[in-house]
Amino acid sequence: MTETPARRRAPGMSPEARREMIVAAALPLLVEQGAAVGTAQIAKAAGIGEATIFRVFTDKDELLDACVAAALRNDHVLAELDAVPLDQPLAARLGEAAATLQAYLHRMGTVIAAVHATGRRADRARPAPAPPGGPASGPPGGPASGPSGGPASGPSGGPASGPSGGPAPGADRGLFASREEASERTLQAVVRLLEPDRAALRLPIEQLAAVFLSMLFSRRGAPAADTPIETLVDIFLHGVITPGGPS
Repeated sequence: MTETPARRRAPGMSPEARREMIVAAALPLLVEQGAAVGTAQIAKAAGIGEATIFRVFTDKDELLDACVAAALRNDHVLAELDAVPLDQPLAARLGEAAATLQAYLHRMGTVIAAVHATGRRADRARPAPAPPGGPASGPPGGPASGPSGGPASGPSGGPASGPSGGPAPGADRGLFASREEASERTLQAVVRLLEPDRAALRLPIEQLAAVFLSMLFSRRGAPAADTPIETLVDIFLHGVITPGGPS
């Protein structure tokens, strides 16, 4: 008689670590299938029993909130930007940075869109605790967020606003302070990439870093959204006029 294999028990870990493990398993399913993905599917992907999910999450809504928070975290983005080699040409450095930020924006937008498709509003999500040493990790008060982990902004860097034109619903001072820190850390990561060529730059290095990030932020929903990264980097470095063209 063949014995039925026993279900693999979840490894001994803290509730926080278990939450992160479940969210990591849920994110790809959420991107692929939307918020309709079932907790049984998530449990299977995580290699645990479905009941384990509800030992660390009150319900599926809380799990979805945690997935949104994880999608908005930018600590891994900062690590990737810090890993870009400085011995490459400036165009290559900025190309890598732009690709990293674009991938983050895509993942973040896909997860938030999936959650919104269920009729849930992002401003109902509660901020999750920030990881040790990490920047802002909670979801924003509004539905959009920039690659720094802060609210979506235009070239002026202003925060996303709600329907009335005021701050996005659910925002609080502490969360915005964390977002400002995350935005500053992203800016400094780009400054690091520009630093080897500081002597050849026409404007202050932090101003140029802010312009570069603004160009990338404006890709979301803007007419230039389909412009290749290489083209944006080239325009940033060399302008829009060809050599020998009008001055």
